[in-house]
Amino acid sequence: MDKTKILKVAMEQSAEDLGCLASDFLKDENVIVPFKLGRSARKYLKLPIPANLVSYGSNVVAGVTPEVEDIVREYIGKFEYYHLFETPNMNWLTERLAPLGYKCCFMAEYFLPGELSEIKCPYTTRVLTHADFEPLYGKPSWSNAICESRKELDVLGVGAYDGDRLIGLAACSADCDSMWQIGVDVLPEYRKQGLASSLTSTLAKEILKRGKVPFYCCAWSNIRSARNAIRSGFVPSWVEFTIKPSDIVDGMNS
Repeated sequence: MDKTKILKVAMEQSAEDLGCLASDFLKDENVIVPFKLGRSARKYLKLPIPANLVSYGSNVVAGVTPEVEDIVREYIGKFEYYHLFETPNMNWLTERLAPLGYKCCFMAEYFLPGELSEIKCPYTTRVLTHADFEPLYGKPSWSNAICESRKELDVLGVGAYDGDRLIGLAACSADCDSMWQIGVDVLPEYRKQGLASSLTSTLAKEILKRGKVPFYCCAWSNIRSARNAIRSGFVPSWVEFTIKPSDIVDGMNS
């Protein structure tokens, strides 16, 4: 699957997650559409979502509910699209959302495969399937690679072993029909040896062999994770942030 096809699949998925057309992400002007989760939306997206803003680098496409449409429309018309994801301007948005009971919430950067790196692992590696993950759930060491609350989505992984001991794990969840999301963990004493990037790159290739698009997500401030994505051969591809009810945001901070 070439890079053009990979990007097309990602945009089609974002359109399904937002309620727009994939071609909307290629326009020069910003686009506002009624927010709607499609039948094939990413499985971890949970309503209510008053608004979600997504950019692939040409514009911003905003999926909005009627209650916040006027505020978001004014917001995306007020600032350059790449400044819409920065806190000075987001404070403007937060102030106007507060009387409606909403706040800015999730923010993330997403990566897609570019030229996947050939990175040798200094330890033995093994391709893992869903059944191999069961003994690992509930262990904090592997909480980025696999997710106990959505364990049914964890479908594939690559583990690194020092003897019989699992020391690193990249695994992916089938978050949607066409795209599988990668997470990775390495035990602290084995870090800075290239394990994370080797496992991430190897897993990405295994995902592509199965006809799916691997993707990788991290917070802007997670420099270590972003570096791993880039070393593994991934490239920054899209960003988004989501507005949620204030009580949900406040609950995360309690």
